[in-house]
Amino acid sequence: MKIAVVIGSVREGRVTDRLAKWVTDEAEKLADVETIDLKDYPMPFMDEPISPRYNPNRSPKPEVKKWLDKIAEFDGYVFVTPEYNRTTSGVLKNAIDYLDFQMEKKPVALVGHGSSGGAQAIASLRMALPGVGAVTVPQALFFTDRIGEVIDENGMVKEGLNEATSGQQNTLKAQLETLIWYAGALKGARE
Repeated sequence: MKIAVVIGSVREGRVTDRLAKWVTDEAEKLADVETIDLKDYPMPFMDEPISPRYNPNRSPKPEVKKWLDKIAEFDGYVFVTPEYNRTTSGVLKNAIDYLDFQMEKKPVALVGHGSSGGAQAIASLRMALPGVGAVTVPQALFFTDRIGEVIDENGMVKEGLNEATSGQQNTLKAQLETLIWYAGALKGARE
């Protein structure tokens, strides 16, 4: 089973990468995992004249093709997103808008952070992802703590804070187990 953990922020000084590292470390206990940083996939704003899913003559730009080819490699995904202005980041939404069938009938787990735990970012992703054929798993992880105060730059929960994050740790474990289950079931069905 091959799972991608997608870092949904490219901002200077972001902490989404710390949260993604923590998620990756947990996911590696269950599957083959690769972290995908959208900083490594800079794409212009979506400007194709026809929706990617409905363009049989589509010829994506090289930087877009790099993203499409990479995302197609996986059986499941974890999107780690901040909440900006009551939604997900523009860079993550833009990356999703370029997809056509790379995530068709594949599961996505959602991990959000922000003042409301990323709840509105997760809600917006739950609305957007079916448009590219993806299936979101029932659980979501809402992280309201200040990431930098709880998780260090290596993705490790800081000493003395393990009790404070035990609920999130359990939610993440359950969410990842569900993701792996969906990934296996949907992979079997696709084949």
